[in-house]
Amino acid sequence: MAKDQKSSSKFLTQTANPSESSHLEENYVETQQFQSKDAKKPDEEFHVSKINKPVKYKEEGNFFQRLLYRIGKDDAAGLSAQLAYYFLLSLFPLLIFLLTLLPLFKLKPETITDFIAKSAPGDTADTINTIITDVMANSNGGLLSFGLIAALWTASNGMTALMNAFNVSYEIEDARSPLKAKLLSILFTIVMILVVAITLALPVFGEQLGQLLFGAIGMGDQFIWLFNLIKVVLPLILTFVVFTTLYAIAPNIRLNWKSVLPGALFATIVWLGASFLFGVYVNNFANYSKTYGSIGGVIVLMTWLYLTGFIIIVGSQINAILHQKKLGQLPTER
Repeated sequence: MAKDQKSSSKFLTQTANPSESSHLEENYVETQQFQSKDAKKPDEEFHVSKINKPVKYKEEGNFFQRLLYRIGKDDAAGLSAQLAYYFLLSLFPLLIFLLTLLPLFKLKPETITDFIAKSAPGDTADTINTIITDVMANSNGGLLSFGLIAALWTASNGMTALMNAFNVSYEIEDARSPLKAKLLSILFTIVMILVVAITLALPVFGEQLGQLLFGAIGMGDQFIWLFNLIKVVLPLILTFVVFTTLYAIAPNIRLNWKSVLPGALFATIVWLGASFLFGVYVNNFANYSKTYGSIGGVIVLMTWLYLTGFIIIVGSQINAILHQKKLGQLPTER
């Protein structure tokens, strides 16, 4: 394939030409057979995982078996640990930059801290909100100050790690230069921040806009009922929009928005459920402070970020399996 034919996840191009994405030829990484161990069944074989371990592949396996195969082959657990580290480094710069943008949308910082309190498990929310309050109280300067530009640069590390993990999920080569990849990660980070800010701004502007539009035709009461319902499920909507945007723009492969919905739906439901259950576990059964002392809250945060990374990767694997199945590019078919 010619060099200029290699794809990049340019969401603006995808949106402008959605019909072209299904006809693009991509450079996929070939699957390698494991040489030191043979499978016992004729319809099975061992492939080399990303950590050079054998992982079993079943030729006529169902979707769940293929998913388990991909999780093992791509070392999803190791990638999740990597993501947790970069998420931790990126979390607070990302929140600082987002909190700086909130006044532009006429939002209060409490909008973010309240969402964190509802989503983060156990003492994690208190840990995050305390650090945010500390940093914001001691920060100064405008939006374009060096400190905030540095915060955006640091926050993009998490997006870079996600881009790499998604490329592994899709088994796609990434020939972009480090500078180009970094600039793309910054661009995608800004897009994600704007998506979050706009979604959080819906309760502020949505009610006024709805009353203006629906009140004129005598349906103001019906709109208020519907809007109150939307506010209840807003965390679910926000999470789904964020995951959908991530899965659509981060991989180095052109995708349409519809193709990433299964993984986004999975990640939204499982992440919210896992966060809730992990919070119940931390609050009622685990006592990290006895084991780790004063850094117990940080350990809880890291564990939650690890679970978050693992769920995101599994969601991308679901999308990748469906995408490659559609194109007829499963391992035995290449």
